[in-house]
Formats: sequence, structure tokens, C-alpha cells
Amino acid sequence: MFETTKKNKRESAFIISLFIIVITLIVYYICYSLDFGPISIIIALVFSITSAWGSYYFSDRIVLSLNNARPATKEEDLKIVNILDSLMITSGLTVKPKLYIIDSTQANAFATGRNPENSVICLTKGLLEMLDYYELEGVIAHELSHIKNYDIRLNCIVSVMVGFVIILSDMFSRMLFRSSSRKNNKDSNGGNGIFMLIGFILLILSPIFTTLMKLALSRKREFLADTTAAEFTRNPDGLISALEKLENDRNELDSANKTTASMYIVNPFKKNEKNKKNSDLWSTHPNTQDRIEALRNLK
Repeated sequence: MFETTKKNKRESAFIISLFIIVITLIVYYICYSLDFGPISIIIALVFSITSAWGSYYFSDRIVLSLNNARPATKEEDLKIVNILDSLMITSGLTVKPKLYIIDSTQANAFATGRNPENSVICLTKGLLEMLDYYELEGVIAHELSHIKNYDIRLNCIVSVMVGFVIILSDMFSRMLFRSSSRKNNKDSNGGNGIFMLIGFILLILSPIFTTLMKLALSRKREFLADTTAAEFTRNPDGLISALEKLENDRNELDSANKTTASMYIVNPFKKNEKNKKNSDLWSTHPNTQDRIEALRNLK
């Protein structure tokens, strides 16, 4: 687990650096296309560094806001408060995550935050109503393992940065035809021409890159989180039963969006799973039956 944590920290630093480079080139291309001249590179650098800083320090608040989450209370949610308190001992974490609730009938959950000291576990109302004590324990333990392994930092940063890329791509698609005539009249030789070409290519391909990055980050970490959760609870049957119920839940999660879907314990977009054989390749989550089988092999 220690090696996994170190690897996740290194990957987070790499992704932030890559994001700054990509966003700098994209914004530079947009600004230069709009006749901002030499100041374009300054605007691009300021924008990319500022957005990377904001993604790191405020990603958890952004994600909670996007999902319309509210803080849990001890009066209304005593069961999950007690479960979390007991799991803190076996998890080895020293700072207890905050608990949040999403008012949705779909059974689902996710963890977010930049580190264990600033972490959040978010559960849907449907999850609390559908699962029993030991099933809830398995789900919360799963999210605690994401926190301990620093998966939350990686997923949260990627999710917010993907949102920035989507916004920039949308901006470009709206201004492309309006700025094309001005761009064609510019001198595209030398360094500016190279930057413009790279920015244009990244702007077109960035949604594909970010999608593939999210798939790689989320799918391979779910199996490790399941295994670690079983170690925390000493009861893999609880998580197995929870995953079975979550898989069969057909309720929709209205607050879910594409940029944060990979953070949930199961895919929140149930409609997209009707044709599973064709969707598994592009799913943000590994097949639930494979996860259940892996947990059964632990026993």
C-alpha cells in the first residue's frame, strides 16, 4: 500500500505538470487566434497555472458542488457516523473524513479531497436506505481505502481538469469560424507557427486524451480498493452483497456528470450499461461481476 501511495503522488504531480503544458498551449492558440499578439503566451501561462492551483486546492469543493452534496449530521445519519468511527481504527488513518449526503434514490458513493487530512466521503440517500449495516461498512471501507491510497487526489484533480479541457474545447468550437479568417492572415512561420500548430492539435485531441486517462486511472484502482476494504472490515461478504445490490439498482443519479462519473463506486449512468458487452471497453469502471469474483477469491 505504501508503494501505491507513493506512485499515486508521483502520478498526481505528473498530471498537474502535463495539464499546465496542455492548457498553456491551448489558451495560447485561442488568444493568438483572437489577435492578442505576444501577450498571448503570458495570458496562457497565468491561466494554466491558476487553474492548476485551483484544481488542486478547491477540487473537493467543486466536486461536491457539482453533485449537490450536503453535510451529514449525527442526528440524522448516526449509523454511518458510527461505522466510520469504527473503521478509523482498522484503516490507520489519523484524521476522520467528513461525511456528505446526496439526496438521490440511486445507491452510490464516492470519496474526494486532495489528501487524507482534507478528505470527504459522500453517500447517496438511496445507498443508506438500500444497504444494511455490514454492506454500508463495506462501501465506506472501500472509500476509505481510496483516501488512504491517495486515489482521491488523483481522481479529483483529473476530474476537475477534464472539466477545464471540455470548457476550452467548447469555447474553441464556438469561435473557430469567426477567427479563422484573421488567423489565415497571420504570419505562421517560426516559433509562433509551431506553438499554434501544437495548440490546435492538443485542442482537438485533448478530450480523447482526458477520457483515456480517466479510464486508466479509475478502473485499475477499484480492484485494489475492494481488496483493501476487505482487509479493513475482515468481512468481504459485506462489500460483495453491497456491489450486487448496487449493480441491480436501476435508479438514476440526476446530479452525476461525465467529469465526475469515474469517482463513484459504480457507474452512476445506468442507461449506458444496458449493452454491457459493447460498453465495457469505454466504461469508467471495471465489470462489477469481475470485482465480486475477485473478492470471493480472497475468502
